[in-house]
Amino acid sequence: MTKREKAAAKRWYDDACGTALAMEFVGERWSLLVLRELMFGPRRFGEIKANLPGVSANVLTQRLEGLEEAGILVKRKLPTTGAVHVYELTPWGLEIEPIFQTMGRWATRSRRHDPTLFLSPASAMLSLRAMIDTEKAKGMALTVAFRFPTDSFFGELADGDLVIRRGDTGDADITFISDQTTFAFTVYGKLPFGAESPTGVPLRVEGDEDAAYRFIDLFHLPEKIAD
Repeated sequence: MTKREKAAAKRWYDDACGTALAMEFVGERWSLLVLRELMFGPRRFGEIKANLPGVSANVLTQRLEGLEEAGILVKRKLPTTGAVHVYELTPWGLEIEPIFQTMGRWATRSRRHDPTLFLSPASAMLSLRAMIDTEKAKGMALTVAFRFPTDSFFGELADGDLVIRRGDTGDADITFISDQTTFAFTVYGKLPFGAESPTGVPLRVEGDEDAAYRFIDLFHLPEKIAD
C-alpha cells in the first residue's frame, strides 16, 4: 500500500455512524465547496480554484485527489484538447446535492449569514434549487437562461421542478444577464430589474419581463432564528 493509500484508509472516527463516515469523505476544509463547484458539470482545475477564494493550489490538489480516491469524483482528459484535464462528479458524488440544499436552508437562518460575501455562479444556481417554493411553482412552465461574466446556465421549470445545467443551450423565455451577486440580491431582495446593486452591475432581462418577476417571486430565504 502506498503512502497516499494509507492516508486515505486512515479513520478519523472509530464510529459506525454513516455521518461519521461522511465526515471522513468531505469533512476537510474546502472539500464540500469543491463538490459544489462540480455540481453542474466538469470543471478544469483553474476554474475550480477561481471560484474558491483563499484556497491554495496545493490544498486544492490534495482535496481533489482525496475525493477521487473516495470515488466521489473522477479526473479525465478532454477528448479535443489532449493534455487538458477536467474533474467531474461520479453518479454517487452527484447524490450529495440534497445535503447542500438542506445545509443551505439551515445555515441561512443564522443572522451571521452575510449575502455581501463572494458568491460563485454555482452557488447562485444551487440556491435556486434549494430555495424554490415548489408549491407556488406548480403549473408554471418556463425556460430560463443565466449569463454571468464567467459562466452560463440554462434552467427548465416544469410543475414545481427546476432543472439547471451548465451552458448556453439557445433561446429561453427569460434571460438574466448580470453578475451572480447582483442576481442573488435581485432574487432574494426582490429588487426591481436594473436597480443599484452591491457590485455596481445592473441586472438586465431579455424576454418576458412579467414572467421574470413571477420567476423570482418563487424564491425566498428562510426566516432568521430568534436572537
